[in-house]
Amino acid sequence: MRARAVVAFRLAAAAALVLAAGCSSGGDDSSAGAAEESSPAAPAGSGGSGEQGSPPPDKGSAKVVGTVAENLETPWGLAELPGGDLLVSSRDSGTVYHVAAKDGKVTEAGEVPGVQRAPGNEGGLLGLALGADEMVYAYFTSDSDNRIVRMTYDSDGPEGNRLGAPDTVFRGIPKGGRHNGGRIAFGPDKMLYAGTGEAGDPALAQDRESLGGKILRMTPDGEPARGNPDAGSVVYSYGHRNVQGLAWDDDKRLWAAEFGDQKWDELNLIEPGKNYGWPQAEGKEGREGMVDPVVQWATPDASPSGIAFADGSIWMASLRGERLWRIPLDGTKAAADPQAFLDGEYGRLRTVQRASDGDLLLMTNETDLRGTPEKGDDRILRVEVS
Repeated sequence: MRARAVVAFRLAAAAALVLAAGCSSGGDDSSAGAAEESSPAAPAGSGGSGEQGSPPPDKGSAKVVGTVAENLETPWGLAELPGGDLLVSSRDSGTVYHVAAKDGKVTEAGEVPGVQRAPGNEGGLLGLALGADEMVYAYFTSDSDNRIVRMTYDSDGPEGNRLGAPDTVFRGIPKGGRHNGGRIAFGPDKMLYAGTGEAGDPALAQDRESLGGKILRMTPDGEPARGNPDAGSVVYSYGHRNVQGLAWDDDKRLWAAEFGDQKWDELNLIEPGKNYGWPQAEGKEGREGMVDPVVQWATPDASPSGIAFADGSIWMASLRGERLWRIPLDGTKAAADPQAFLDGEYGRLRTVQRASDGDLLLMTNETDLRGTPEKGDDRILRVEVS
């Protein structure tokens, strides 16, 4: 297990970043050091759900059974190719890497032109997704906005030159030094979904005309998808602070993880056209016209980034919390209190994704100037869950 002495260093560094930024939010890590004084303590055994008298959690398990790859640089997005090989985005270098399923060998697939490189910020080359056409889709921060592009991928091409020229699918998502969202995924309906942030301007989340602080739903060509709340808009839901986790359960319901500010991080069940509250509400406030999260966590325990659905549960990778959360589901509700696994063992956890063989792929995030890298960081782990 990692030395817990680094925790005090991280909190002090986070507090310094907050003061330097002149705000109370630490962005990618939810709130920073000051939030620990103002955040209510999570009830024992509740995973921060804030509910007393909940039933004890059922007995799930999560076991690391191998290391798929290591020595990755600021990894963020992850996509599985047919056959099991992986593509990984490097946030700060703007590079996509190929990871061989057979031996974990890491080679450069190519750089994505136009990525703004700003180490320490939350923008850069973020989410990856593989389309039905086997095109590689990428969400990244440019000099002017956040956008989504798609590229061909030639597995037989020379190292460093396997990606085709990017075709811009969608542009105009607000950008900032923090809260850029960045997760993209294709849903069961074959539409492309994107989680965006409000780029540090909370008012954008409630502005229905803005693309910031939203979940977007579009065709693979970037057009508003049929069935969206507004036929002429890609906006699917709004009132979000910073969405970096998207996953669907067996009944095709969409779940999203969201960074909170001073109080609560959230797991939300997403319904089209609904308002998820930010900045008027954070966590379970029961405000009229706004949707409460299904589960909430005190911010030191989570800072949720990627999520995946497997074996009847949502699995949530936590950055600041440095643990993998399991949230067992009963339809649209949590069936029991969340369970925490791997607490502090691998540091900050950025992405979790279900592999084609049923295991989870869990990616760490220690090399982004907010972690404390150790030998082998960053890495992709294979996790057996139940």
